[in-house]
Amino acid sequence: MDGVLVAFAYSLAFWLRFEGSFTRPWRQRYGPLLTHTVWWVAPLTVFVLVAFGVYQRLWKYVGRRDFEAIGKGVVVSTLLVVGAVALFHPVTSGGAGVEVPLSVIAPFLLLSFALLAGARFVTHAISEGRVHSMSAPKGTREVLIVGAGEGGRLVARELMRNPGLQMRPVGFIDNDPRKQGLKDEYGLKVLGTHEPRELGRVLDAVEPDEVLIAIPSAPGTVRAAVVTACRSRGIPVRTMPTVFEMLQDGGGESRVTRQLREVRVEDILGREPVHMELERVGAYLAGQVVLVTGAGGSIGGELCRQIARVGPSRLVLVDHAEDNLFEISRELSEERHINVTVPVLADCKEEERMREVLSEHRPAAVFHAAAYKHVAMMEMNPVEAVRNNSLATLLMARIAGEMGVKNFVLISTDKAVKPATVMGASKALAEWAVEAMSSRHPGTRYSTVRFGNVLGSSGSVVPIFRRQIAAGGPVTVTDKRMSRYFMTIPEAVQLVIRAGSLTERSGDVFVLEMGEPIKIVDLAETMIRLSGFEPGRDIAIEEVGARPGEKFHELLFNPYERAQSTPSSKIMRAEREHLDPSWVGATFDHINLLVLENNAAALAEHVSKLDAERLAGTASGTGGSSTGAGS
Repeated sequence: MDGVLVAFAYSLAFWLRFEGSFTRPWRQRYGPLLTHTVWWVAPLTVFVLVAFGVYQRLWKYVGRRDFEAIGKGVVVSTLLVVGAVALFHPVTSGGAGVEVPLSVIAPFLLLSFALLAGARFVTHAISEGRVHSMSAPKGTREVLIVGAGEGGRLVARELMRNPGLQMRPVGFIDNDPRKQGLKDEYGLKVLGTHEPRELGRVLDAVEPDEVLIAIPSAPGTVRAAVVTACRSRGIPVRTMPTVFEMLQDGGGESRVTRQLREVRVEDILGREPVHMELERVGAYLAGQVVLVTGAGGSIGGELCRQIARVGPSRLVLVDHAEDNLFEISRELSEERHINVTVPVLADCKEEERMREVLSEHRPAAVFHAAAYKHVAMMEMNPVEAVRNNSLATLLMARIAGEMGVKNFVLISTDKAVKPATVMGASKALAEWAVEAMSSRHPGTRYSTVRFGNVLGSSGSVVPIFRRQIAAGGPVTVTDKRMSRYFMTIPEAVQLVIRAGSLTERSGDVFVLEMGEPIKIVDLAETMIRLSGFEPGRDIAIEEVGARPGEKFHELLFNPYERAQSTPSSKIMRAEREHLDPSWVGATFDHINLLVLENNAAALAEHVSKLDAERLAGTASGTGGSSTGAGS
């Protein structure tokens, strides 16, 4: 088609110059020039366009760079045509060569560019929906897009190009004052800002059927403001995934509308999410054998997914729950096509079995995520809580050191800070066990990662609230004064992976800067509203009272710890004096004895005093030599 368009432009340039006819004396001089040159001018121009890369993109995806390439190609080809005619004299008159007149050259250049670019522009306009978008199909929903940046333009372009989606954008909302009142390439106008009063005015004026939040990096406060304004008017809200989610899922323009999802509670926490360049911070795991305990759990499973992205030579999945291990193994191999996983059905409490596993696979890094974490359940089963969370951690840390593991990372919890429950005390003991092993085995870098509640993990408050809302309520909260720190599973896992490379002194404890704690009752009200109901009117919130030992507010640091910055943004180090390994060993000897005796009452009483002993500096008072921690 380009060849035909160029030949037409060349002929039209002559026709325009000679006013439609080659009368004498022009017929004899320039008429033959057209007929003798038009047959090679078109192929020459096309050849030049090829050299400029014009044909490396489909017309429906043409853009600014393509028009620039066409312009450059047309200029060069025009110069080549003039030069060839002057050099080879394909036509002579009166013994002299006939040259292409300037009054033909200029129209030829302009006409060629206009026709070549115009054909592409029309094709692009049709494919983008500018032509057929004027008449929307029946049942089309009008949508207001929050965000007039690249994300918003991407959504608008996809909706305009695909009328079958039955969604037609009616405008944008954006906080940038420079964009107010401006229109995009489709004529869509920026109607206002995110400011609550302004947003309400736009929603009332436009009355959209749906609102799409198209700002992947939008802070939780913006999402919360949009959701609040829309819910009060009965307008559904969906959002684009975060940049981190898009990178994990592959992203891309063709997936935009498929990736739009309902706004989730983690979107409106009011805290900037923590995202890291996983391939960079996890580079120390590339080409290594990595072992994850508790691989079938919510944290352990996400650890496996993200570690698999950095390219380990082998990923050993350890879990004692057959169903969980089967699911994560199947997901990694069949859905994510990761062929370096080795599922191992084993219990971390069994020393002989764990020695077999580590001896066979010789991991360079161990991430110990296996733990019991349900506070109420552990209160009723203190012996198992300590056996699984404390003694098993000591066992794993000791075997890892003896086997020459380079990095050992323990996943802990903020409940280990000034513990008030058996579960919290068992995790504090686990931290001490790792700390003690760091001095016993200097060849292994030990570290602990401590974080707050994880949204969406099994047993967390979010799925419990979802089930209660789905059942029509009531949503139960222990106490309206109670608050907690929250983070998402991907955030927690990034911190865990990063900690393995941040360790400067073996035994370090790392904590995420988690912003302000959130009241549980506020979380419940937000989830009810996100479900389309009104708290207190449609879904009741019932206060059931705090359980024994349950704290109103969690802490991230113990009184004997000092928060220190690290090279990684929003990750802090809990600086503290290291424990005497002999005291830790003697403590674990005594605890192990109580576990063997199945003396739940004595065990619960003993572990409740341990943190006070450390705080008072009476650790050495336990006395005795260590057989547990050092054996």
